Amino acid sequence: MIRAQLYDIVKPEFRDLIHENLSLTRISSGHAWTEGPVWFPAHKQLLFSDIPNQRLCRWTPDGGTSVFRAPSNFANGNTRDLQGRLVTCQHGTRSVVRTEYDGSQKVIADAHEGKRLNSPNDVIVHSDGSIWFSDPTYGILSDLEGSRADPEQEGNFVYRVAPDGQEIKPVATDFVQPNGLAFSRDESRLYVAESGSSHDASVPSVLKVYDVMSDGALANVCDFSAIDNGLPDGLRVDHHDNVWCSANDGVHVFAPTGDLIGKVLVPERVANLTFGGERGNVLFITATTSVYSVFVNTGAS
Repeated sequence: MIRAQLYDIVKPEFRDLIHENLSLTRISSGHAWTEGPVWFPAHKQLLFSDIPNQRLCRWTPDGGTSVFRAPSNFANGNTRDLQGRLVTCQHGTRSVVRTEYDGSQKVIADAHEGKRLNSPNDVIVHSDGSIWFSDPTYGILSDLEGSRADPEQEGNFVYRVAPDGQEIKPVATDFVQPNGLAFSRDESRLYVAESGSSHDASVPSVLKVYDVMSDGALANVCDFSAIDNGLPDGLRVDHHDNVWCSANDGVHVFAPTGDLIGKVLVPERVANLTFGGERGNVLFITATTSVYSVFVNTGAS
């Protein structure tokens, strides 16, 4: 159990989302850089990436941590599709892939206009079946999280793959390094993390928000919130439409208005997070060498 101060309560409404008497628990450790947590209710398991070690790991409440897939092609972001299948961003293959029920992998996207993608990073699925992913250059900047290479795309974009898989289209092109993605509860808004300050201090560490049009296009972009410690990476929206976002000092929680209402303080730099557990009320946090969990009073949208 992690006994240090767990919460920074900025506004009173944050107390409604947490259990102040509970502690943070480190459920897995000894990794290099953890990312991409996704909960599978049917199997009561958490999958997450350990990128430099080329592993997709599995954690279960009873069995602890084991290797789900190795090598993982430097897997990063993960999600479930509408049929409950694993969808993964792979830096090594510079692609988004789906794991079929028989364990085989199908490529969803690996190129746009005949040129290889940079290194798909985070991925989410819309209720219409379209798949959305960010494509920064982190996996080709060095050999740590992929293979060093020159980018072929004109920029670092957010893409949408049509429900039938036939069209891969950039929908947001105004980023230095787009990272985490999340829809609002009603899918009328898309939140995107700008993590370009990782290599350029002049880039604001902000979450941007767009209106999502009926045809899948994005409009009316604006800054939703700023991260005051480090940069934004992975994020999730809870069923109250609050935005939970990773940062250097933990998880920052923003009201639907964009106001910071509180923080979950974590002893390692946080990369990503997700809600899960049997009742959906466990916050799982991937943070550098470890994975943490804590019960909360909310859950996924």
